[in-house]
Amino acid sequence: MDPLAVRAPSLLPSGGDHERLAKIHFKILRGHSDAVTSCLFCFDDTKIISGSYDSTVKLWDVEHYSPVQTFDKHTGPISECCLSPDNERLITASYDKTLKAWDTETGKMLWSLEQDGLLTSCHISHDGKYVVSGSDLENALFICDAVNAKQVVFVKEYHKSTVTRCRFDPDNQRIATVSSDMSVKFWDIVAQSTTITIDRAHTNAISDCCFSLDGHYLCTAGWDETLKLWDVRTGEFRSHGPITLDQGHIASLVVSGGYDKTIIVWDAREVYKRLSLKGHKDWVTDVAMSSDKKKLVSSSKDSTLRLWDIENANEIPLVIQAIKTRGSKLTKCEECEKPFLIFQNNEDKVEINCVFCRLAMRKRSDLPVPPPLPSDL
Repeated sequence: MDPLAVRAPSLLPSGGDHERLAKIHFKILRGHSDAVTSCLFCFDDTKIISGSYDSTVKLWDVEHYSPVQTFDKHTGPISECCLSPDNERLITASYDKTLKAWDTETGKMLWSLEQDGLLTSCHISHDGKYVVSGSDLENALFICDAVNAKQVVFVKEYHKSTVTRCRFDPDNQRIATVSSDMSVKFWDIVAQSTTITIDRAHTNAISDCCFSLDGHYLCTAGWDETLKLWDVRTGEFRSHGPITLDQGHIASLVVSGGYDKTIIVWDAREVYKRLSLKGHKDWVTDVAMSSDKKKLVSSSKDSTLRLWDIENANEIPLVIQAIKTRGSKLTKCEECEKPFLIFQNNEDKVEINCVFCRLAMRKRSDLPVPPPLPSDL
């Protein structure tokens, strides 16, 4: 039994979706009629966008837990959706072989591009200029102009198998792609070529990837039940390999969800499992964290999204007791006066503020990064 797991008991009647005995408060967002494949916060965390196998994308109001806009021109399951930095443009990829752009305010479709294979992923650059997508039939990488949909790059057989995820780095200089062929590749946008290939990065298909906010690390998630952090800024992984988090699946906060219906929150800097959230009735397909690190949203094959309030996670008795047994102690944050964890192997640097207050005090580029590799590797 996982001592950090917060399991969902019976639901309350129609008056609310908070579970009667749950320590982490949450709301269930219902509105899709099939598996929900993608979710993310937007509009300064006041909205959530979700894509589904029911061929629709919905924009949800966080305060009222209800959809305020539905985008429904696709004829097949939505594999992924994303928003431009200004929240004005929505990009959707679908198994109907089309990539579409939408005006988020009016719901109007701005353009649609058809490709030969099922589209498995999409992402928009952080400057809002380009859109990248991956496909399965030709294992292709496709890049186009975000405004007029003009093709910029199309590379057939970019991977040996399905491209499962593609992501721009924060500087918009390169694109990371992962695949069922277990490899990771980096496409340089200026040089128009592949600059890094990591073969057999995992021992099974790689399902997801994302960059750290400063672009220093790439995190990959595989069907081998591990998450790996790759130092792509210095290239240190070439000599020492990646940092592997493999005690489940992954605050400086990393979160993951999986086929075991569970969401796990890891502290990547201290390399420990902070919290395990249970309640979905089927696979967790996607998970995202709000910019203030106080909320999580998860999507599932059970056709729902769950909005979790994790702000007071460290105050849960089970979590406190379990962390104490793992060699850590609690102290009170001088800023918000809430309890937080100090690890005994890090007492040379005594923190006086919790991770949430430290994150709030730092600029985006100064967010904590994962720990260095041990010297004996």
